[in-house]
Amino acid sequence: MEVFMDIFGNFANLDPKQLIMWVIGGVLIFLAIKKEMEPTLLLPMGFGAILVNLPESGAKAVIDHLFDIGISNEAHELMPLILFIGIGAMIDFEPLLTNPKLMFFGAAAQFGIFFTLTMASLLGFNIFDAASVAIIGAADGPTSIFVAQQLGSSYTAAIMVAAYSYMALVPIVQPPIIKLCTTKKERMIRMKYAGKKVSKRTKILFPIIVTIIVGLFAPDAVALIGFLMFGNLIRECGVLNSLSDTAQNVLANLITIFLGITIASRMVAEDFLRLETFLIMGLGLVAFVFDTFGGVMLAKLMNIFLKKDKKINPMIGASGISAFPMSARVVHKMGLAEDPQNFLLMHSIGVNVSGQVASVIAGGLILTFAQQ
Repeated sequence: MEVFMDIFGNFANLDPKQLIMWVIGGVLIFLAIKKEMEPTLLLPMGFGAILVNLPESGAKAVIDHLFDIGISNEAHELMPLILFIGIGAMIDFEPLLTNPKLMFFGAAAQFGIFFTLTMASLLGFNIFDAASVAIIGAADGPTSIFVAQQLGSSYTAAIMVAAYSYMALVPIVQPPIIKLCTTKKERMIRMKYAGKKVSKRTKILFPIIVTIIVGLFAPDAVALIGFLMFGNLIRECGVLNSLSDTAQNVLANLITIFLGITIASRMVAEDFLRLETFLIMGLGLVAFVFDTFGGVMLAKLMNIFLKKDKKINPMIGASGISAFPMSARVVHKMGLAEDPQNFLLMHSIGVNVSGQVASVIAGGLILTFAQQ
């Protein structure tokens, strides 16, 4: 009888807001399984959102502990930084190194971050929260978490969910923006790939030199860029192949799963279901849209000055966001849809990896600006 009374008591204590969080968790699980959108991340996030919103949930203390040891300031954002090692090991910088001017598109695609920083400030967010919200535009979950935690934002949960949700929604969000900004003729522009070989020495020196340069000019970004480039050095050195495979697969997937369910510790109904949360989701979308817009517009601007046979397909500029390699694949598929013989993958991959580096640098610049 007492057991039934306890169960009835739990139902009586159920807040309608918790039911809403169950629905949100269910939507994330649906997107992960049915739509296969970042399943290693969205599935644990969705299930975790349900876990922490059960009445008197015994799981919340455990997930809170995971947050404390993996993401909190005291833990120095350990999980996102370790994940960057895996991401770095996945990245092949050769397409960028064969055509270094692609780095400009990675830089241009960070426009949305600084545009959103201004908007968020005008809407009344303090500089720390405005900067944390703006970095959603990097489309880079680990960077968003790192910046929000470093600045002590009170909206960390919404920022985490927005950053990772928009990463997963790249195939849905980017195509209409790209089409709106380009003509069919522009989308059909073919680009030759030089296919030049990059020496092993260059590939090894690149992550080391980038780390030093970023460390000198944007010290706040050195933890992020350092872990990313360390992962890439493991990949390119040629003597740690098994470790590189582990970083790319086992490490990256394991940390992503733990990161997803740990983020859920900040998806408690009373803290998450606020007007500010939905405003942040909207601002994150604005940042994402203007990042895509910035990359495409730079390519269109460059085409004004380029010869006819040197024109750039402006769609590749959209790959300058950090969502690697999803954004590059989206652009490649859009190119094939317009012209089955138009292969843009290597160009879009080059822009995409430049966006990965540029987003980390942008995160460091945002930290420096907000803390001054």
